[in-house]
Amino acid sequence: MPSILSVSTFNPPHTLKQDMTTEFAKELFTKDFQDIERLLKAFQNGQIEQRNFAVPMSWFEADHSLGERNDLYIKLATEYGVEVIRSCLSNPEFLKKTINCSEIEAIFFVSSSGLSTPSIEARIMNHLPFSRHTKRVPIWGLGCAGGAAGISRAYEYCLAFPQAKVLVLCVELCSLTFQRNDRTKSNLIGTSLFADGAACVLIGGDQSDYSVTQDPKPYVLGTHSCLMPYSEEVMGWDIKDNGLFVVFSRDIPTIIEKWLKPVIDEFLTQYGLHLKDVTHFIGHPGGKKVLDAYEKTLDIDQEMTRHSRKVLRENGNMSSPTVLYVLKEVMGIETELGDIGLLGALGPGFCSELVLVEWR
Repeated sequence: MPSILSVSTFNPPHTLKQDMTTEFAKELFTKDFQDIERLLKAFQNGQIEQRNFAVPMSWFEADHSLGERNDLYIKLATEYGVEVIRSCLSNPEFLKKTINCSEIEAIFFVSSSGLSTPSIEARIMNHLPFSRHTKRVPIWGLGCAGGAAGISRAYEYCLAFPQAKVLVLCVELCSLTFQRNDRTKSNLIGTSLFADGAACVLIGGDQSDYSVTQDPKPYVLGTHSCLMPYSEEVMGWDIKDNGLFVVFSRDIPTIIEKWLKPVIDEFLTQYGLHLKDVTHFIGHPGGKKVLDAYEKTLDIDQEMTRHSRKVLRENGNMSSPTVLYVLKEVMGIETELGDIGLLGALGPGFCSELVLVEWR
């Protein structure tokens, strides 16, 4: 069965402490909300200490057209993608030797924070020595669920082509979507949460040629997708003349508590497993309330979500790459033969994407 061989992450250059973004939001939103001090507690109580952005704080002080935002997205997503792919294919933490780009059969590029045709992976292929026959699979619109979905689609590819080595590349520049004139609570909450980041995962089929440092290493046992009907308004983008406007329902934690556990139980039952059999919970940290909802509905403690909380604390919610940051944390610790990992993320749709892994 396909296995996860390497993972890397890339932090954009502008690191902002949460107290700085709190002051910025206070100045921007004070005139529009009489209860601004209460609302700003989302910044203070969200367990985020810092976030990384592609642009400096001064960029947010001016208006930007959709064209300007998107041109910057294309430029920086290409640059960050190049860097994180290089790191993934040469990461000594997971690989005994560097894997050449020419050995990669397919790239699954995941993003929802900008638009590009040709898509970003085509532009990256002009900067790195990929084969011109490399298959390109861009995936757009899955938001926070995109990282888990990318691994699922790559796993399925490697089942069909067991000699293949493929990349899952997630790049999100959420900061470039910021709308300074959007005075909705969704925008205020989004301002407290979202950040920029990039991550890359290398997945190999059973017959692919590779040499890894990890023993045991994580194999993908299976994947699961589930859509909640008629839930388009839970999260996503409203696309308007000035760009992408965040849609972010306050009911997300409640929805998770009521909906997620039966979905996970259904998935695990297919493999004769229960939640108590899961050694590593690799959950997308959508926010503090989302992590709290995971713990409540799944009846797990903070020890199981400690890696997710660490990523949230140091990076915020970067949308699709975030769960891959958590995966990197888990792959960096001591694991034992037979450990079971459940990787999961929730996104627009409203939907869940789950990946079951076992260390063998």
